Amino acid sequence: MATTSSSADKAWAPDIQAFAPDQVIPDALVLNTTTVSGEVNGDEPAVRVAYVDDATAQFSAEAATIPEAEPGLSEVLVHTAKVTQLIRISREQYQAAGTANLLSASARRAVIREANRAFLAQPAPTAPAVAPAAGLLNITGLFNGGTITDNLDVLTDGIATLEGNEAVPTHIIAAPDAWGWLRKFKTATSSNESLLGAGTNDADRRLLDLPVLVTPSMPSGRLAVVDRTAIVSAVGAVQVATSTDVFFTSDSIGLRVTFRFGANVVRPERIGLFTVTNPVAD
Repeated sequence: MATTSSSADKAWAPDIQAFAPDQVIPDALVLNTTTVSGEVNGDEPAVRVAYVDDATAQFSAEAATIPEAEPGLSEVLVHTAKVTQLIRISREQYQAAGTANLLSASARRAVIREANRAFLAQPAPTAPAVAPAAGLLNITGLFNGGTITDNLDVLTDGIATLEGNEAVPTHIIAAPDAWGWLRKFKTATSSNESLLGAGTNDADRRLLDLPVLVTPSMPSGRLAVVDRTAIVSAVGAVQVATSTDVFFTSDSIGLRVTFRFGANVVRPERIGLFTVTNPVAD
C-alpha cells in the first residue's frame, strides 16, 4: 500500500492551517473600521473597487424632457502586502506543554500590532512600488479637523463638517495619550468631574455617540474620525504553518504566520484627523 500524507508521520506532512481573520485577529483595525471588499493572493493582483460620484437630481415639470444625468463611474485600487512572522524553536521546547498555545497567542499579538501600525502609519510606497499601501494618516485629501485643547468644540465642529461632506462617522481611533487627555477634560474649571465620565468611574469608550478604539499604533496625540464605508480593504486568511525541515540541522521547529491585507480610501473628505493636547501639561 502506498504511503500518503494522511498515513505518514507529521514530519512528512507539515500542518498548514488557515483561519478567518475575524476569528483569529478580531481586534485588527482593518477589520473593524473598513469595508472589506475582496481577497487577494499574491503581491501583483489588486482589488478594483468601483464607486459612483453621484450626479445631481432635480425637479422636472409634468411631461417635460428630463435632462440626462452623468454620474461619475470611478474606481480605487487596493494593493495588498503580507505581514509575516517566523519563529524558530527547539523540538524539545515546542513539545513542552503549553508552548504551542503561548506561541500562537504571541504570533496573534505580533500580527495585530504590525497590521494596525501599517493601517494607520505606513509611509506611501515609492513608485514603481505599490505596496505596502499608505497608512490612513498618509493619505492625501483627508479633512484636517484641527487641535482639541480643553473642550470638545473642535471635535464637534469637525464631525459636523464630515457629515456635511456626506460622511456617516462610525468610529473614533485614538492614541492612548490622546484618549487619556480627553478624559482629563472637566465639566468646569474648579471641578474634578470628568467631561467624559462621572467622578472616578471609568469612562465608557464612546465619544459623541461614536465607539472609541484606543491603539498604541496611532501616533502620540492623534485622533481620527472615520466612516468605514469611505475606506475599502482586501484581507486574506491568517495562515499558520509548522515545519521540521527548514531548521533540520538544529533539530528545531519552524512556525510561520502570515496575514495579507491592504486598504485604500475612497472618500478622503469623509475621514477627519485631529490633534489632542494635554489640558494639564506637566
